Amino acid sequence: MEHQIFNKFVRFIEARLSPSGEFGLHLTVGLALLLVSGAIFGDLAEDVMGKEEITVLDLQVAHWFHAHAFEPLTSFMLGVSLVHTGYGMAVLVAALGWYFWRVKARYWLLALLVAVPTGALLNVALKYYFQRARPAFDEPLVTLMTYSFPSGHTSAATVFYGLLASYLVIARPHWHVRLGTAAGCSLMVLLVALSRVYLGAHYLSDVLAAMAESVAWLAVCITAISTLRRRREGRTV
Repeated sequence: MEHQIFNKFVRFIEARLSPSGEFGLHLTVGLALLLVSGAIFGDLAEDVMGKEEITVLDLQVAHWFHAHAFEPLTSFMLGVSLVHTGYGMAVLVAALGWYFWRVKARYWLLALLVAVPTGALLNVALKYYFQRARPAFDEPLVTLMTYSFPSGHTSAATVFYGLLASYLVIARPHWHVRLGTAAGCSLMVLLVALSRVYLGAHYLSDVLAAMAESVAWLAVCITAISTLRRRREGRTV
């Protein structure tokens, strides 16, 4: 009896780690990312709302960047933020969507069209749930009336570049291309996050929470659509 239970357990683990199958390795990785990033977001949210030590660090970082702002860096950071506003993201999504359509990557196109808009709605819902005020300065570089936690720009960038990196890592066979893609997309997310903190639009914890939130949501979307693709392909075999 114990031997049978052990064999079933081994087969279950092997199935979860198998790169094939609709409930294989992709589902395991997706759930792991969801749990880890969700836990990070929950810890950050709890600390921010409870005014723990991270809020002190938030103020220190915000005032340091504000005190050390200078041109042409300020204009550059404004440009980075502008590209990742609603209109800018619409252009980026349209361009990537056209590419997916052109190369017949239908499931990646579906993932893009699902993940980005719903990720934006999730971010807005979280902003209104937590209702954290933005950083305040006597002479602000930017003035915004919406809530601060989590950062919308950083969230959108994480979803977009995260999905792009996931596609290229899977679609490109060469390791140097995969590593370069992952590094480039990660740098873009960090640059967007830095621009929001530099401009005084968000606290450090806002952008960190946005990254965690969006990784969790991206894991849900990509895993769900990958499972759908594998199930449909399995039915046609």
